[in-house]
Amino acid sequence: MKKNITSYVMPTYGKKSLLFTKGKGCYLYDDKNNKYLDFASGIAVNSLGHCHPRLVKALNNQSKQLWHVSNLYLIKNQEKFAKLLCKNSFADKVFFTNSGAESIECGIKIIRSYHSHYKTGKNEIITFDGAFHGRTLGALSAQKNKKYSKGFGPLIPGFKKVEFNNKNKLRSAINKKTAGIIIEPVQGEGGIRPADLSFLKYLRDICDKNNILLFFDEVQCGFGRSGKLFSYEWAKIKPDIMAIAKGIGSGFPLGACLSSNKACISMTKGTHGSTYGGNPLAMSVGLEVLNIISKRSFLQNVDKVARYFWKQLKELESKYETIHEVRGAGLLLGIKTKINNLEFSEILKKKKLLNVPAGDNTIRLAPPLIVSYKDIDKSIAIINNVLENIK
Repeated sequence: MKKNITSYVMPTYGKKSLLFTKGKGCYLYDDKNNKYLDFASGIAVNSLGHCHPRLVKALNNQSKQLWHVSNLYLIKNQEKFAKLLCKNSFADKVFFTNSGAESIECGIKIIRSYHSHYKTGKNEIITFDGAFHGRTLGALSAQKNKKYSKGFGPLIPGFKKVEFNNKNKLRSAINKKTAGIIIEPVQGEGGIRPADLSFLKYLRDICDKNNILLFFDEVQCGFGRSGKLFSYEWAKIKPDIMAIAKGIGSGFPLGACLSSNKACISMTKGTHGSTYGGNPLAMSVGLEVLNIISKRSFLQNVDKVARYFWKQLKELESKYETIHEVRGAGLLLGIKTKINNLEFSEILKKKKLLNVPAGDNTIRLAPPLIVSYKDIDKSIAIINNVLENIK
């Protein structure tokens, strides 16, 4: 007989104390009906908040028609969604996945297959210090972060890590074996650190000169979170490959790997696949999310609200020595503190402001893209109250 079992779920997330039973907009409600301002968004996932009526309607309608067939058959909304993604980005082709990590794996295969196709002899991929690309073995090998990879070795060879935002270190790391470069335009788990726009432009230039594929991981910072549909747009360049997920489904499990025709030349019949990727349920939600977020007026509002939030946080930075630095981009912002970020995060949660700890002693604030000025003012009041008491 099994004894002393409190949960049959693997304890990979540690102890959990909060139980939410419903959500609406930017708010979550626990089992005691306490109301929380959600600036975690399921780790930058709920781009349109909780239970957005248009998404509920789209999913409900699709659920009555068709849930799953397989990618052996045509899926009308998959073709429609892929076309819309390509028209709104650099891409020519899309592979649909169920998560960000799967999108990363697809992109890695595209890089390797491209150089295999042309027999260039290149197979090494450069990544950056502080990067997080997922929990699969390929992603763990790419980011080379002992915090996540300990106990899962040996890792897959062929990856080289260099210092983030350092042109000189990058230049010295490139050799005749360099096949691709993977970068998050804004690092999430690494501490909400944006790449310098000049650095991103430098990446594009050095990739063009050396027949290297540029792969952007916009799983967390893409799909409107930066104030543009994709973060690479701020640098006025285009990648060859891009991984997206999280906000693309606003809570429904969905991801995609986007590619130029040039890069995915070897991704032909039988080279890759997914049982659930691009299924009718996911496509119905994703299409509706993109139709909402891609509107110019929507993105302009995200940018305006984000700049307002930034200004308020910077004023707190000037006011309190407890804050080391406010950083980030759009509605993916971080507060690097001089106290333990895990403790700071827990205090904010107790004050009903949800957030997510990140690396470099930072707390992450990623509200839904529909957040109002009133919601931001409320979050600032909570943070101010907490910092005042700590002071």
